[in-house]
Amino acid sequence: MLCTIETDAGLTGIGEGGSKDTLEQCAGSLIGKNPFQVETLWQTMYMEWFYPPGREKIHALGALDMALWDIKGKALQAPIHQLLNGSVRNHIECYPTTGSSGAGRSVKDRAAATMAAGYRAFRIDGGAGLAGNVFDPHQRVREVAKVCKEIREGVGEKGDWMIDFHQKFDYPDALRLCRLIEEYEPYLVEDPTRDEQFLQDIPKLRTMTACPLAAGEEWGQRWDFNKLVENHDLDYIRATLPNVGGITEMLKIAALCSTHAVGIVPHFTGPVATAALVNCLAPFPGPLMLEYNYGEQPIDYLPECLDFKQGKLYTNERPGLGVA
Repeated sequence: MLCTIETDAGLTGIGEGGSKDTLEQCAGSLIGKNPFQVETLWQTMYMEWFYPPGREKIHALGALDMALWDIKGKALQAPIHQLLNGSVRNHIECYPTTGSSGAGRSVKDRAAATMAAGYRAFRIDGGAGLAGNVFDPHQRVREVAKVCKEIREGVGEKGDWMIDFHQKFDYPDALRLCRLIEEYEPYLVEDPTRDEQFLQDIPKLRTMTACPLAAGEEWGQRWDFNKLVENHDLDYIRATLPNVGGITEMLKIAALCSTHAVGIVPHFTGPVATAALVNCLAPFPGPLMLEYNYGEQPIDYLPECLDFKQGKLYTNERPGLGVA
């Protein structure tokens, strides 16, 4: 969903996320308020209703928070990354969800093509290529390990690759697979077990494998995962916008990760939310990589949006989110 916040000063902020019902409820807390009071408005939207907000409402809150930051940047005629002390990097490295694909091409060739296109990493799904309705995790572990060997050959010594287990394995099989692929040096292993078991399984897995671990594409509030970060059980979080509640919350998450030397590799999201990620995470001093699937193709309803070239995203000097 795209949403806009209109002001009596003639400025309009753009956000992305939520659904009609959750956006309407959160928006009711904003009418007639000062859009510059972003933190106050975030807390108001969060606490004004009886039940604590779940992940769906946090998604909507994040969309409106983006739009408030967009208004502030437009009013001050500055891009959000400059309001946040400026970028610390020349560009943000990216990886595509499916790699540089092509009918009939081997996974090794696709991995090599992704590197040649300028991306930082090739990614594979541990559940991809399944046929039928039976999933044998024990056998799948062996199959995936063979594919990972081909990927390492494809990306070469200087390339990176990552794998998403997509919560398809319980702890024993997740551990088996991590150990089998350690020698191929994955950049990260994402969502190794079920989300419901992360707080129990990931700390154990961290002590049993050398593979860097990541999780969080389904997370909402930082309280879903702050203990995993504080205890250094994760190497990267996958939390993203608008899922966590917008730029206001992502800044707090970035501070938490910076404190504990944990990197941020946000999950893929819509183009407006990705523009918000570029603005709020370009100043993050730790390891950072974005999942980006649009390539260099224009987005028809956004004449101004993201600056992407050869596998990399760049900040720009357009005010606010830089999105029209």
